[in-house]
Amino acid sequence: MIVEGSVIKFGDKIDTDIIIPARYLKYTDPQYLAQHAMEPLDPEFYKKASKGVIIVAGKVFGMGSSREQAAIALKAAGVKAIIAESFARIFYRNAINNGLPVITLPNATKEINEGVIVKINVETGEVFVGDKVLKGKGITGMALEILKAGGIMEYLKSIQRVN
Repeated sequence: MIVEGSVIKFGDKIDTDIIIPARYLKYTDPQYLAQHAMEPLDPEFYKKASKGVIIVAGKVFGMGSSREQAAIALKAAGVKAIIAESFARIFYRNAINNGLPVITLPNATKEINEGVIVKINVETGEVFVGDKVLKGKGITGMALEILKAGGIMEYLKSIQRVN
């Protein structure tokens, strides 16, 4: 599974209140949530992300409350994948369950600049930046199957059809 896009970069400790502020949690439409993704840090994020982007961030991306809407909002905004130095455990799984690839890469914020085009091999965790190949943690097993299906619901529908 290969994902490619231009980088939008953030720092450490991007919590779920930044990803999707609590005042929007009463809404369920992914496109409405997308319009407010990352709003506290970048009110123009939705416009930038709509072109299809890769987020690069520092440590503990997605920390805070375990709101599933954070992953939903980012994916609906146009985020194709997230590369971070580390993820909050629940956000990591929520992202996969919603079909959003998440790659852990040490020193991601030092190695990858804003605006560059990166290509990610989700299975191996390799991140291609120009002529550099950075080695992150790939996604395998059932988590990879869920991603390939487009999320947990699509995965469950596909195995239901087989049985």
